[in-house]
Amino acid sequence: MKRPRLDAVIHAPNRLRICALLMPLEEAEFQVLRETIGISDSLLSKQIRQLEDAGYIEMRKAAVNGRPRTWISLTSRGRKAFAAHVAALQEIAALARG
Repeated sequence: MKRPRLDAVIHAPNRLRICALLMPLEEAEFQVLRETIGISDSLLSKQIRQLEDAGYIEMRKAAVNGRPRTWISLTSRGRKAFAAHVAALQEIAALARG
């Protein structure tokens, strides 16, 4: 029996939430992710860094009204990895249904 492959980078709860929020969007602002997930700036930065190191997200920085802003988006690699991870979770969940 083939075992579903979970992605260790995505599997952590906060990184899973970040990917899930970004999946239907072109990009999201850092503040929106932070408020939606309900974690601190420093924890979100750490989670984003791990996803970025894996090549799953990209960041874009620009000034808005003189204030720095950061937008985050899933790369095509990140979208594929997230979709595969969700498929693996669904496979595992299907085992409970018999």
